[in-house]
Amino acid sequence: MNASMTSLDEYVKEEVNKYRDIYRPVKAGLLRRLFVRFLACKKIHPNPDDEFCNPAIGPNYEIISRYADEIKRIRRNDSHAKFFEEPVMVERISPDGYMLLNGHHRWAAALRMNLPKIRSKVVDLTQESDIRDMIRNAKHDKRVTLDLDEVVFCVQEGDAMEKAVPFPFSMHYKERMRYGVPALFNFLKTKGYDIWVYSEKYYSMKYIRHYFAFHHTWVDGIVTGTARRHSFLEDVRKKLANALAEKYRQTLHIDNNSLICINNKTKAYEDYPLTGNPETWSHEIIKIVGALEEHEG
Repeated sequence: MNASMTSLDEYVKEEVNKYRDIYRPVKAGLLRRLFVRFLACKKIHPNPDDEFCNPAIGPNYEIISRYADEIKRIRRNDSHAKFFEEPVMVERISPDGYMLLNGHHRWAAALRMNLPKIRSKVVDLTQESDIRDMIRNAKHDKRVTLDLDEVVFCVQEGDAMEKAVPFPFSMHYKERMRYGVPALFNFLKTKGYDIWVYSEKYYSMKYIRHYFAFHHTWVDGIVTGTARRHSFLEDVRKKLANALAEKYRQTLHIDNNSLICINNKTKAYEDYPLTGNPETWSHEIIKIVGALEEHEG
């Protein structure tokens, strides 16, 4: 492929037209997902849903040039160097290859500099069919929703947290869970709630399930990679709103500073504030939910 930006535009347009509306995600095996690997740049395809491929927005050539300069600089010092410490994120697709989820500009720079391969991480993101299966297999008529990135996982230094996953698994499962989450989830299970977690990040669903299993707790719904296109959650809500409303009569949405109790039939809700104290966060929620259950009973 010619290294010029014009050729890059043409290549991206050709790839988008080739795969738009015909590709579908394919679940990747454990070995594909477990390690960062080097994948052929030509086997990785630009994502039609990404702004990078939108003619009205398009690639940022300044960013691509910066990455290309980085490759040149590293090449001068070490011809066998590994470029880009952070891997691009991809998911396996049919009919062939991998679809980019994150890292379009690094991939474009690699193409421009004629790199044969690029460091890549393969993930399995939640698809609409997965969510339908989760709803179908749900055991209860009440659910709890939480954001993984902002609520369940500790994001600030000094937050009270659960013990790390034991070594050597901690080399793979590096996230730290907010203190009290396992106890809270187990309490909610005893009260008849299904637990759904959401993340903008590109976690595989099995990764999240296995992570929670290390903490002796389980979740019923996992929605990952919501950032891969801005409309994802909106699309899912529109398509599955009726199915969720029929399955769940009540939803508790929990964040750092509040618990919102929603009646899915009437859309009425009550907002219960939390102090935000990480040491008492789970205890406060257990107390509120316990009172709600007593009142309902």
